[in-house]
Amino acid sequence: MAGLSNWNPLLLLKRVLPRTLFARSLLIIVSPLVLLQLISAHIFYDRHWDTITRRLSSSIAGDISMVLDELREDSSLEGQARLIARADRIFRFGVYMKPNAILPNEIKPVENARIDRFLTIALQERINRPFLIDTSDFKEQVVIDIQLADAVMRVVAPGDRLFSSTTYIFLLWMVGSSLILFAIASVFMRNQIRPIRRLARAADSFGKGRPADEDFRSGGATEVRQAATAFNLMRERIRRQIRQRTDMLSGVSHDLRTPLTRMKLQLAMLGDEPEIGELKADVAEMERMIEGYLTFARGEGDEPAVETDLTSLVEDVVNGWRRNGGAIDSHVEGRLQAWLRPNAIKRCLDNLIANANRYAEHIWVNAGKRGAETEIVIDDDGPGIPENMREDVFRPFFRPDESRNPETGGTGLGLAIARDIARAHGGDVVLESSPHGGLRAVIRLPI
Repeated sequence: MAGLSNWNPLLLLKRVLPRTLFARSLLIIVSPLVLLQLISAHIFYDRHWDTITRRLSSSIAGDISMVLDELREDSSLEGQARLIARADRIFRFGVYMKPNAILPNEIKPVENARIDRFLTIALQERINRPFLIDTSDFKEQVVIDIQLADAVMRVVAPGDRLFSSTTYIFLLWMVGSSLILFAIASVFMRNQIRPIRRLARAADSFGKGRPADEDFRSGGATEVRQAATAFNLMRERIRRQIRQRTDMLSGVSHDLRTPLTRMKLQLAMLGDEPEIGELKADVAEMERMIEGYLTFARGEGDEPAVETDLTSLVEDVVNGWRRNGGAIDSHVEGRLQAWLRPNAIKRCLDNLIANANRYAEHIWVNAGKRGAETEIVIDDDGPGIPENMREDVFRPFFRPDESRNPETGGTGLGLAIARDIARAHGGDVVLESSPHGGLRAVIRLPI
């Protein structure tokens, strides 16, 4: 048990158990139990086992002392025979006499320090003669050689007179009860952690726009149920806010487009003068700007997330740009499946390709799985964007080109809409330097 005093159960459990709420909860419950068992074991080995071993050793030494006293009173062969028979019947000792023998001077190595120490002390107190102890097989027998005047008396005591089986019984009880309590604690903690995991999955699905159980209810402790209720209320408030914003923007779109339509009709009736042409261009630009603003504000809308063949979606978008004269190479690694809003992802991909097509001569689109994510990479050979501006361009209405000419800089909403859509799916859009010399846009979506 000397090694147990240096064993730290907290460090062992931290190494064995993963860093999860379940593991930490088990650590909190099991650590006091392990510490209690260690303290009990320490007290048992330092107190109980020492006491028992001392008493058993004293009992054997006392019985040997009585045998020596009987031998001094009658040392004849007949007396020795009677003494050997009595020792076997009463003390269960095997007594053997070796006439004219002398104990060796070399000291045998200690086989069991604790038992040898207590038995040596007890024999020194009870008999005043040289002796040797052999406890190499102490569970079966203990051999004690005692030097007499003209012989060596060997006493073979049964092992159960010196060894107590309560040691192993205690250890088995301690380990067994610990395992049982650990199993009970594991079952209890799993039942408590399961509702938290369900809540985490529901929050993750909602954050990624994936379908979730509308009647999500979490069991478990009161605090977990309160968190589930708060999550349901929060989800409903967010959905209500999105619906209100979408409805409002639909009304705004209708109200703005109606006067623009009247203006276009009136301008069409005025003729083809240069001033009229400029007004028509201004009205067309206003329509494009309003459409861009509404698209950005509308965000993902009410489109549901469905399991989509992302391979076909990417190929459809690329083929559409090819038909419009775009120089695009594409490569998709295998068949990609993902839960997403198809129209929103098409808009995200369209915006990034449009941004590349505006400044570059050639575009490369590649898609594939990267660990737990799907990556769509759009490379171009254009002038690129300075590294210190790659985050700024995702801000609404920000453009590296300071002019408001949509032919040179657009409305400044394309990249903002693309990132907004990707993040609504639990992913992101980042900009990097392209190996083709231009800009690389990477769409990352969770699988």
